[in-house]
Amino acid sequence: MSHSREAYKQSGVNVEEGYKAVEMMKHFVNRTHNDKVIGGLGNFSGMMRLGQYKDPVLCSGTDGVGTKLKVAFLMDRHDTVGIDLVAMCVNDILCQGAEPLFFLDYIATGRLEAEKAAMLVKGVSEGCLESGMALLGGETAEMPGFYPEGEYDMAGFAVGVVEKEDLIDGLKISVGDVVIGLPSTGFHSNGYSLVRKTLIESGSDSSTEGTKSESEEEDRLNAFVPELGETLGEALLRSTKIYVKEVAALKTKVELLGMCHITGGGFYENVPRMLKNGMGVTFDDSKWEVPAVVKYLQDKAGLSKEEMYGTFNMGIGFMIVVKPEQAALALSTLHEQGFKGQVIGAINGDGQVTV
Repeated sequence: MSHSREAYKQSGVNVEEGYKAVEMMKHFVNRTHNDKVIGGLGNFSGMMRLGQYKDPVLCSGTDGVGTKLKVAFLMDRHDTVGIDLVAMCVNDILCQGAEPLFFLDYIATGRLEAEKAAMLVKGVSEGCLESGMALLGGETAEMPGFYPEGEYDMAGFAVGVVEKEDLIDGLKISVGDVVIGLPSTGFHSNGYSLVRKTLIESGSDSSTEGTKSESEEEDRLNAFVPELGETLGEALLRSTKIYVKEVAALKTKVELLGMCHITGGGFYENVPRMLKNGMGVTFDDSKWEVPAVVKYLQDKAGLSKEEMYGTFNMGIGFMIVVKPEQAALALSTLHEQGFKGQVIGAINGDGQVTV
């Protein structure tokens, strides 16, 4: 080892571990590449052909996983949060009708562990494969003294493309159109500060005072919860659903008037983002099942219905607006391909989101 590498290692940065991590990541990165990708891992930038478009519009989105990462730290499981990272970004760019093209990731930690970093990228690559995106590049930053031992943060960046004439902007939505809801897999990657405070740090018993030690929190996560039919950790670490395949199937059959990704802020903040011209939505919450883990949290936290719908996805991770006469075709298209969906609401003209 050179003197410079040894000095860098003494400062807390292990260059050799970085090289090892890159080698372990290569397989996961390369399996996402398609014939549009130029070059490979190791260039200063990722390169990709755009393909044949008349008037292409690029759509981009960026996000992180948030404090759901704390659950991964406590469970020492790192192969699922990369899927969350991709999902949070790609579900956003889907809303304008974009075809996902490529993804970039950024992972920062205090001390790089090659195996852990490789598991994170494995999850990212699985999300990219599910989305039909190339993992075009990324960055792993080792920042000693900046992050607590064993912890890290992640950020992701998705880019897609759509013909300008095919952009979905909500301007065609009118009163009487219907909203199809696609089910979530749980909390996805939102609201975990409240989730952790209620179910992990304070415990599932609302009478418990104070917070728990890390070992007690691990015990809570690994304990089987009868109301959930699984451990709390399994329910909380379940990956965010990616909706690329559902949207792609519907595009070929019906006209998509508007789409909405339900993330932080729940129904009340996200649904208005797909609406224009003073439109609103009236939802019928008897039309879908709220996940058991969401009901469990509401019971333990004592939150009102309004608070829940203003924070969580409540079992609906993605929404699609279609004309009422195309609703049956849209649902049959989803069901024929093994996807779930249900008409859950209708567009109104009062500008309000009502559940």
